[in-house]
Amino acid sequence: MGKISTLGAAFAFAALLFTSPTIAAPSAAEPTALLDRAAATIEHMKVDPGFGPAQSRVNEAKAMFVVPSLVKGGFIFGAEGGSGVLMANNNGAWSDPAFYTMGSASFGLQAGLEKTEVVMLIMSDKALQSITRGQFKFGADAGLTVVSLSAGAGAATAPNLSGDILIWTSGKGLYGGLTLNGSVINSRDDWNTAFYGKPVPVADILAGRVKSAGPNPVRANLAAR
Repeated sequence: MGKISTLGAAFAFAALLFTSPTIAAPSAAEPTALLDRAAATIEHMKVDPGFGPAQSRVNEAKAMFVVPSLVKGGFIFGAEGGSGVLMANNNGAWSDPAFYTMGSASFGLQAGLEKTEVVMLIMSDKALQSITRGQFKFGADAGLTVVSLSAGAGAATAPNLSGDILIWTSGKGLYGGLTLNGSVINSRDDWNTAFYGKPVPVADILAGRVKSAGPNPVRANLAAR
């Protein structure tokens, strides 16, 4: 009975994770709070020794995607997901944020619940185009190279920091690592509308043609590097 209940809870978790809320439109407070958490994640990244070799690559990135809390959980069936902000680097000037989600489902012998911070440096135009055109899925585009910046075996070092997407992660829990294959990145148009007060295309946000009325703590933290 306990195992069945746990399995049912896992299904419920996955259902909640991948079902977009349709009851009420989000308020501007939700994306604003996410932006604050993303700024804190940038602070954590900057002091992580695992990210050290990539410090010089930040200014070379075409864009940055920050997910301050990627939740992983389940029993037998697992699921992971979280909201994040995507900002483009326009000749050294970081754009205002476009809001996205990242989520996936997996199958395997898994147990536990983990929250992980994720920062992706988007290093090539083709990688940025793959994400912004919608329904980007890790592992589906064989032409993109993804490199891990996190400390541990297999992490990138200064001599081999090359790839279309460089990923830094930081998290603890019962999961032994972060597997992004199969993860899908989608824009959160409802959050973009709530944050900017009107429907705005992601392309206009990233190109700097749309400006937010409030502060951008992520951009401030990047400028303070």
